[in-house]
Amino acid sequence: MTPEPRTALLGLDDPGELLSRFYIPLWIPAAVLTVALAIKLPTIVRLWRDPLLRSVGGLLALACCVFVFAAPSTIAWVNRTTGVPNIAAPWCYSLLMAFSASCLLLIIAWRNGLSERTAETRRAMRWVISGYSAVIGALWLLFLLADVPEERLRDLDTHYATTPFMREVILLYLIAHCGAVVITSKLIWEWVRTDGLDAWLRWGLKCLGLGYLLNLGYDGAKLTAVASRWTGHDLDWLSTDLAPPVASLSAILIAVGFILPHAGQYLHDRWRIRLAHRELRPLYALMRTVNGSGVPRLVRATPELRLIRRETFIRDALLPLTGRLDEESRRRWYDAALALGHEPAHAKAIAAALAVQAAVAARGRPERATGDGPPDTTDLLHGIGAVSRALRRPEVLAAVRARATATVGATDRPAPNEERART
Repeated sequence: MTPEPRTALLGLDDPGELLSRFYIPLWIPAAVLTVALAIKLPTIVRLWRDPLLRSVGGLLALACCVFVFAAPSTIAWVNRTTGVPNIAAPWCYSLLMAFSASCLLLIIAWRNGLSERTAETRRAMRWVISGYSAVIGALWLLFLLADVPEERLRDLDTHYATTPFMREVILLYLIAHCGAVVITSKLIWEWVRTDGLDAWLRWGLKCLGLGYLLNLGYDGAKLTAVASRWTGHDLDWLSTDLAPPVASLSAILIAVGFILPHAGQYLHDRWRIRLAHRELRPLYALMRTVNGSGVPRLVRATPELRLIRRETFIRDALLPLTGRLDEESRRRWYDAALALGHEPAHAKAIAAALAVQAAVAARGRPERATGDGPPDTTDLLHGIGAVSRALRRPEVLAAVRARATATVGATDRPAPNEERART
């Protein structure tokens, strides 16, 4: 008994019918690419002399144009506007070649760093630009020689796969695109394995690498479908139903790959600033009892400005308390914290938090004169974050204070021999 094809079991007549269920509208990758370009654009404009950023901008813009002009509705509009059947084909192929050249220019700019371009770099860029310009010129020349009177919006590659000159157009653009993608993909995966990369950059490169690998899948599907037409077979669904969603998914991954390092680092920085602002809340609340008021609220203040204002307020409030800081007590609290198993840095923060609490409690009493002059508060003013975190654990502060008090009591108590001598 012959098993039924999987597509027949699903109630479908051909694989293309199955793949049509996974169709991704072309406006989705175009929108994602536009977002990526919008995020990168301010940096590109500000650092226009940077060849790497220029290459990124050109690549995203061209990739977006490819999907806009590859939509069947746009293809029909271009053909109707110009009055030439299928003229949208060489136009889309030209945009794809420009995208391929941008991929290679991006890699050349990366491989040669951000310093001034060397003669070798300029020569490589000239080769890429001249080579793909020649390919674009050849595409248009071959298209003018071809006879393609019947408009095809979705299956032009396979419909005209055996047509003289148009056959060469299709083969030329696929091979040129595939070559650029192979080189770009190889170098990106080499970059991923480089040591010392930022985590966000590494994940962005992985998305780029996957996107370019999917581009190879697009080329493979197209070439297989075209070659099958040369041998008298029909695998058109590879070109019309498989290749477009693969290209869309590839574009989305490429866009995410460019967005992720920028957006990820931005969100990480915002989170770090907000976390630092929140961590200062206990010490800020304590300093408000000294100053009598807090930082005036600014509605449009950025997170960075709010953090700076809170840090400044805390340090300004701490300065008048420096004369009341008891260095001897702070040393005892530090030793007690170490004895309770805290790390030296944490023990230092706990001792400073207890010293600040004691200074705040003693602010109504006259300062005690000391012969050593005012204590050095440099570490305290620079470590307000650690001190504030220590204030979040009142039970730990109470345990350290109790341990220090018990230690002082044990030290002041007379030894047994001395007590017997007195009696």
